[in-house]
Amino acid sequence: MSAQHTYRVIVRGTWDGLTDEARARLLAEVDGHGLSAMQFTEEGSLAYDRVLKHFSFRYVVVSAAADGEEMAGAIAEDRAETFLREHGYGHGELRSTVTDMDTMKINYKGRRGSGARTVTEASSTTDQD
Repeated sequence: MSAQHTYRVIVRGTWDGLTDEARARLLAEVDGHGLSAMQFTEEGSLAYDRVLKHFSFRYVVVSAAADGEEMAGAIAEDRAETFLREHGYGHGELRSTVTDMDTMKINYKGRRGSGARTVTEASSTTDQD
């Protein structure tokens, strides 16, 4: 069995051909889909604003590492497409950005080697010379 990787995927799109009914539903729920809605979940979280021009979904996708980021993006786009279709929301082409959380490098602040000096330390040492 191949290793599983966790991917964070952002799927972006543009509203297109929204019916008056769909537009009214989106506007009625807009307060629940702003900045605070931007969370990565398996079900996906939809974010958009009152202008109803662009939207984004944030997904967590767990799949085989061998399938790679391209497959994770395709899975997330399929989930977004399904949601939009089921709700009758017209849209243009979807694009996705994928981050493999298992291979992501994390730089921690404050974790330095014993010989490392800060800029302040280095300049004060030079001033004393």
